Amino acid sequence: MGASKNQQQNRLKPILGLCDAVAINIGAIVGAGIFVVTGIASGYAGSALAVSMLIAAVISLFTALSFSELASWQPREGSIYEYAYQLISPFVGFLTGWMWVISNTFAGSAVALGFAHYFCSFFTLLPPNWVAASLCALFTILNFLGARESAFLNNILVAAKLGILGFFVIYGMIYVDFSNFIPFNPFQWGVLSGAFYIFFAYGGLARVAVIAEEVKDAKRNVPRAILISLTISTIVYILVGLVSVGLIGADKLAEAKSPLIEAIGASKNPLAVYIVSAGGLIATASVLLTTILGVSRMAYAMARREDLPRVFGKLHSKYNTPHYSIGIFGVVMILLVLLIDIASVVAVSNFALLFYYTLTNVAALKLKIEKRRYTPIVSFFGAITCMILLVFTALASLHAFAIGGATLAAGAIAHRLFRRFRLDSL
Repeated sequence: MGASKNQQQNRLKPILGLCDAVAINIGAIVGAGIFVVTGIASGYAGSALAVSMLIAAVISLFTALSFSELASWQPREGSIYEYAYQLISPFVGFLTGWMWVISNTFAGSAVALGFAHYFCSFFTLLPPNWVAASLCALFTILNFLGARESAFLNNILVAAKLGILGFFVIYGMIYVDFSNFIPFNPFQWGVLSGAFYIFFAYGGLARVAVIAEEVKDAKRNVPRAILISLTISTIVYILVGLVSVGLIGADKLAEAKSPLIEAIGASKNPLAVYIVSAGGLIATASVLLTTILGVSRMAYAMARREDLPRVFGKLHSKYNTPHYSIGIFGVVMILLVLLIDIASVVAVSNFALLFYYTLTNVAALKLKIEKRRYTPIVSFFGAITCMILLVFTALASLHAFAIGGATLAAGAIAHRLFRRFRLDSL
């Protein structure tokens, strides 16, 4: 009786509704990527940038459907870690969780630095590293206080950035020059290369699945949140892509350091430029907020199975949050932005993303037929496309692929060490 009560107290509570879940996913998807990757992708796709965005969305949809299927089967904190653990093997599950935690910790630090450099371009006297550290500390404290508080701020940030991107589209349409779409050639290899880069802007498409146990009616709401957020994000991306090309053309967009700001600059309206610049800050902030939330929950899930030290799985008696997990990873991110050049480590995120998305689709393929919502072909295509993109990653940057592989190997060693430590402590 006492053990059962203790177990019940050590569980996270479902406090987030469907709107919160959708906002968390949009907060993770629509980030700084749309403000940067638009330019990179247009360098490959040209005026057919919107086609690249549509292709990337279709590729993302396969994996999103696999996540939806798995979440409707068993909505568990830790998401793909749990699915890989149960449906593939405990070792593969550990590697999946390891890659997720490591990559998102570094990615979160990179996002914080991105925010800081953006912010310090307006306030030049402030040191970027300390601004990034302060933001990490602020969002760590907010996550410590509870998922509801984090979700409330995230809802505000998501509404603001969607509003600003909506402003970009509607106001930008007035200044679109349709000659910028000529020539328009969607049937070229560059369109696929553009889709490869845009795919990473969809990287947060299943963030809500990582916190599934904190969502009300999770079996129903988590799959819905994944698909609704993907639909909204795709519409936003395509509209932004069309207007961006229409404003200054694909060539100028590809050369721009801040593509959307450069594009809206065609309006010759300084206020419009400041509004879109603010959108970049807000988008970056919301990604960091959901990243700290996600990393702490993944570590919590791994600690429950003793794949990480048990301290990561302890919940605060008052706030019902994995406070040690939040605090430890918050401190790690702060140290990273203060001490390490993140740029060379961001490559881990892209490799890891494709690694655990491939395993998501493999796990979905292993579901028994009676537990399926979709045909296995969906997950099969999801796995194949992710593996093809992994090959693209190796071709695009062998250095990035090598760093990702080294991180995976480090995970295998860590698993062996953790397992030996557990056996020795029995």
